[in-house]
Amino acid sequence: MRVSAVLSGLAACFASLACAADPDPAVRSTNYPTGPVRVIVPYAAGGFSDISSRFLAERVSRVLGQPWVLESRPGGGGRIGAELIARAPADGYYLLYTTNGTHTYMAVTEKNLSYDPIRDFTPISLVGIYGLQMVVHPSVPANTITEFIDYARRNPGRINYATSGTGSGVHFAGELMKMLGRVDMVHVPYKGTAPAMQDVIAGVCQVTFDGAAKPFIDSGKVRFLGTTSRSRDPRYPATPTIAESGLSGFDLTYWIGVFGPPGLPPAIQMKVNAAINTAIADDDFKARFSGLGITTVGGSPEAVPAQIRTETAALRKIASEARLAFD
Repeated sequence: MRVSAVLSGLAACFASLACAADPDPAVRSTNYPTGPVRVIVPYAAGGFSDISSRFLAERVSRVLGQPWVLESRPGGGGRIGAELIARAPADGYYLLYTTNGTHTYMAVTEKNLSYDPIRDFTPISLVGIYGLQMVVHPSVPANTITEFIDYARRNPGRINYATSGTGSGVHFAGELMKMLGRVDMVHVPYKGTAPAMQDVIAGVCQVTFDGAAKPFIDSGKVRFLGTTSRSRDPRYPATPTIAESGLSGFDLTYWIGVFGPPGLPPAIQMKVNAAINTAIADDDFKARFSGLGITTVGGSPEAVPAQIRTETAALRKIASEARLAFD
């Protein structure tokens, strides 16, 4: 079935549900939620986003007194799921749990993105931030970022770095390393992080950046050199960030956030925001997120569009300076 047909069918479904709902927005806002809330996760089930969304849904369901029902809607690097929420009724019963991939990276890499990351969504809350782990094959004679840069400079064009595809966060991480480290590496794009990691483990490529590398680091299949974010990976507090290791301008901090459709009533927006902030303040929740390498954030809805604008500008600068071309 074509994506357009799926979207049309869902739009019709949204419309019929909206008509059947209480016609008074004030009443809906006051009583919200009176039933299950459908939360779209625009990535494949079983992945990083799916696992973390389950932790949050469990907690927020308790706070709100109604279940958050998670639905995986993968496709287009997250674009399909984001489009669904951009077109959903603004009643609070359709939300989006996503990463900055759909709201900053796509704004830079997609020439004809079908939605505006700010105008077409109601920001609710940031949930957490995390970095990618820069890892190398054990054959690479480097235990630190400094040693890696020295080795790469002595071997220009002989190091392959694997990514989950052109324009991905992993691609930007590799290009930023090339720029700031003044090294020559060859980009090898794959269709996902899993095959990219497997070829690093096999020695076909020597480097990758991956948010789910922990099992391979702990088993010794790859060596962890540093994290891309401004703060250290909570699971490896002794390992400096890439910026701490000498590349002071290196900061690719990834985030997870919750959005509603455009026009979501402020009362519902703030009620969900408060529920999320209550949920992530729990020590057990923080520990579970930390186990995934995520540091909880929270905060006001206003912080979300500010983050999007600042980050998008930074990514455009990287793309321009690295002369990256996207279809």
